[in-house]
Amino acid sequence: MPRVLVIHGPNLNLLGQREPGIYGAQTLAQLDASLHTLAAELGAELTCRQSNHEGVILDWIHAAHGTADGIIINPGAYTHTSVAIQDALRAVPVPAIEVHLSNLYRRESLRQVSLSGVACVGVIMGLGTASYHLALRYLVAEHTVRPS
Repeated sequence: MPRVLVIHGPNLNLLGQREPGIYGAQTLAQLDASLHTLAAELGAELTCRQSNHEGVILDWIHAAHGTADGIIINPGAYTHTSVAIQDALRAVPVPAIEVHLSNLYRRESLRQVSLSGVACVGVIMGLGTASYHLALRYLVAEHTVRPS
């Protein structure tokens, strides 16, 4: 059974309240519930976490080694500023996919560079919560086709 860790970064605890025109009306609890439903359908074990603190996110990435088969990460604003998250993703031999609800290329120029995305196997953005669902489907599919 593939084990996937979902890491939601800063301000994602405000989903459904913060700029719904950009991030949608679904709350974080609703997003996590939909991911748990999909994980059960796909036969995966899912852990979802959210933090506004960079160091906590780093600790979760480090702890994924040996406990997760894949990481889905939405680093929030740390996407554009955190070399530390990039380094952690590079240091841990667990495939990661960066996701974003909005399309960064349709946003302010400061949001159009991802420091963390270069350390991931892929980046999915601009599809709302479907970005997370597609990442989960990919990680589970990749886990099932790899030899154990």
